[in-house]
Amino acid sequence: MILVALLAVAQATAPDPRLERLDPAARPPVVQLVDSARAMGLPTESLVQRALEGAAKGAPAASIVAAVRRLAADLGRARDALGPDAVPAELDAGAAALRAGAPPAALTTLRRVRRGSLIVPLAVLADLVGSGVPADSAAAAVLALAPSIRDVELMEFRRAVERDIALGAPPATAVRVNATARTARPGRP
Repeated sequence: MILVALLAVAQATAPDPRLERLDPAARPPVVQLVDSARAMGLPTESLVQRALEGAAKGAPAASIVAAVRRLAADLGRARDALGPDAVPAELDAGAAALRAGAPPAALTTLRRVRRGSLIVPLAVLADLVGSGVPADSAAAAVLALAPSIRDVELMEFRRAVERDIALGAPPATAVRVNATARTARPGRP
């Protein structure tokens, strides 16, 4: 029994074998960042994937380490905003929303007002900001809609905003018009 527990601990702390693909200069600091994230209870898969993506693109070791360090910091900020009960996918989505420019307070408020998973609302928030919608307008719209509509409706809202932007509407106007329409008639485009 003790041997099994020791083996499980050793496997949990062993470096991810995929990191062997990294440049020898990048490997130790990336392994250290991944281990630190794991010790803090942060998801590590996205960190490993970021490092491997950099290696596949031929990025210099310093760039790979910096990118993994930034992502680890973003995941930590997402956990601070979303709370200790956030699941890894929520932390990944929260980090993406923060990187896009969403304010941490929006993530905290979203946790408070939305029951269930926050993955889709956070992804919609990140996508809206990435589409040019001002972060405060995107956050206000998602926070207004998230408590009362389903994930599929949030995704349709995002598509409608992106469509209107592609057709020439200013991003802030597109999000405001579509949010108002959904608030007035939840569940209908």
